[in-house]
Amino acid sequence: MKSKRKIPFFNYPALFKAQETEIMDTLHDVMSRGAYILQRDLEEFEENIKKLIGVKHVLGVADGTNALMLSLRAAGVGHGDEVIMSSHTYIATAAAVHFVGATPVLVECGADHMIDPKSVEQAITDNTRVIMPTQLNGRTCDMDALQAIADKHGLIIIEDAAQALSSMYKGKCAGTFGLAGTFSFYPAKVLGCFGDGGAVVTNDGEIAESVARLRDHGRNEGGEVVTWGTNSRLDNIQAAILNLKLRTFIQGMEWRREIAAMYDQALRNIDDLSLPPAPDSDEKHYDIYQNYELESGHRNKLKSFLAECGIGTIIQWGGKAVHQFKGLGFDDVKLPITEKMTSRFLMLPMHTALTDEDVDYICECIIEFYSTDYTD
Repeated sequence: MKSKRKIPFFNYPALFKAQETEIMDTLHDVMSRGAYILQRDLEEFEENIKKLIGVKHVLGVADGTNALMLSLRAAGVGHGDEVIMSSHTYIATAAAVHFVGATPVLVECGADHMIDPKSVEQAITDNTRVIMPTQLNGRTCDMDALQAIADKHGLIIIEDAAQALSSMYKGKCAGTFGLAGTFSFYPAKVLGCFGDGGAVVTNDGEIAESVARLRDHGRNEGGEVVTWGTNSRLDNIQAAILNLKLRTFIQGMEWRREIAAMYDQALRNIDDLSLPPAPDSDEKHYDIYQNYELESGHRNKLKSFLAECGIGTIIQWGGKAVHQFKGLGFDDVKLPITEKMTSRFLMLPMHTALTDEDVDYICECIIEFYSTDYTD
C-alpha cells in the first residue's frame, strides 16, 4: 500500500481558498451597494451565459428544479400531458413534471448512461407532449436522434442540462437544442454558487417573456401582475459570485477533461470496469465531466477499499434510478438495463482542486484493488 492520502469526493474548502480574496471582495462590493434582487450583476451574468453557450435568452432562477418547472409551465405543459425522460436522472427532473400536474414517463438509458432514443420512441402515446433528456455527467445526448423523434410525433424538447454547462453535441451547447434548457448552479456543479441557483435558457422570445413573469410573482416589465407567478429569482449575490467564477470556467473545463483522460489511460485495461467515453473519443461530443461515473462488477467492495485508502467516492442518488424509489408509485416500471447499471455505478473524485498526484494515487489504488484478492 502506498503512502496514504486524503482525497475527498468534493473539496469545497479548497475551491473557496483558491479564490478567497476575490470572493470576499465581490461580496463586499455587492453588499456595500445593497444590490440583492434583480440587479445589474444578474443582468451581467445572464449576458455572460448567453455568450458562453450561444443562446438568445437567459433567465436566472432560484434553482435547477424551479428552472424545469417554469420551463414546463411556460410551454403550457400540465394535467393530462406525459413527459418522457430517462429514469437515470436526479429526482428533480421527475418531480418538476409531477408538480406541474403532468406525468413523468421513465425509459431506459444506453451504455453511456444517457437516455436511449429507441426507448423514447417506444414510450410515446397520444398523451405525450415533451421529451426531456437529461444531459448527464457533463455529456450531451444524441440530440439528432431525439429531435427526429420529436419532429416525427409533433413533440417539444425541454432539456435538463443541470450537469452540462458548455458540454456540446456537434458543436452546439447543451440546453440550446430544445424549446428551453435548464441549468443548476448548485455548489458542486461545474459552475457553482454558494447555495442554490439555476437558469432557464431559450431561443424563443415568448418562452423567455413567460419565464421572466413566472419567476417574479407574475409581474411584467412594468411591475404589473399579469398572471399567476412565483418567487424564483437568482439572487444578485449568487449572480456576482457566478460572474467571478466564469473568469476561470474554461480553464476548469480543460482541467476536468485532462483528469478524465488520466483516468481513462490508467484504468481502460481493467476488464471489470466500464468507463465513460474518453475525451475526444467521439468527434460528435465535447464532454465536460461534471462527474466521472464508471461501472464496476465489484462496486461496493471497490468503494470500501477506496475509502480505506482515504479516497471519497459517491454512488449517485443512493444507487437508484427514479423508478426504483418505491414511494413514488412506479411499481410496474421495469427497466433492466438501467437496473443493472445502478447496481454497478460509482463516481470517482472529479473537481478542479484535484492535483496530478491525487489522480495518480486514485488510479494506483484502483489498480491495486484489482491486482490482489480484494475482489474475492
